[in-house]
Amino acid sequence: MTRILTIDPEQTRGLRKLLFWANKRQYGGVVPGIFKIMFRDLNIAFPGGWLYNYLHMRKGSPLSRLQREMLATVVNGLVGGAP
Repeated sequence: MTRILTIDPEQTRGLRKLLFWANKRQYGGVVPGIFKIMFRDLNIAFPGGWLYNYLHMRKGSPLSRLQREMLATVVNGLVGGAP
């Protein structure tokens, strides 16, 4: 059981289903754990998604590759993701 509430992408409807589909397509068939957390509240999801993309996905990211991997490992563990 996870300590942080998440949304199962397969059980969503409406706008969330479309957003999960777009994220799944963007990230090679998987939805990052951070989006499973943020999509519970769309008022957080949009600015949070922008911040995530700004820090992690842009070419001149202020985080090193190692720092991004460390963050991903912690989030994945907190949401009960695969090892």
